[in-house]
Amino acid sequence: MSETPSPVDTSSVPPADSPSAIWETVDHLVRWLDSESTLPPEQERLLRILKLSEEAGEVAQAVIGATGQNPRKGHSHTWDDVHSELCDVILTAMVALRTLTPEARQVFEGNMGRVAGRVPRPLSAD
Repeated sequence: MSETPSPVDTSSVPPADSPSAIWETVDHLVRWLDSESTLPPEQERLLRILKLSEEAGEVAQAVIGATGQNPRKGHSHTWDDVHSELCDVILTAMVALRTLTPEARQVFEGNMGRVAGRVPRPLSAD
């Protein structure tokens, strides 16, 4: 039987309503995960990256459940479940990136800028 994790003190975590607050929350999560880990740092980094595969699998499971593609389980999930699982993937990726570099926000914003630069302008507002 697994132990129940100790509760996280969220009193110092800002609401995630701005990019700055989101990255502060990611920093808080990384600090918490680091403090709870008993693994060597290199192993912890690798496992946080591998965690992305687990979360992506949960997205796939939710999509299969939302579309009823498993005859044994039927419609076992909703599209809200898919949304939630996608958010877990995004957050897990942000935590993995922050684990690899203290400059995670700058790395992410730089990459977003490069990707956005590939999109032709102007886009219609549909």
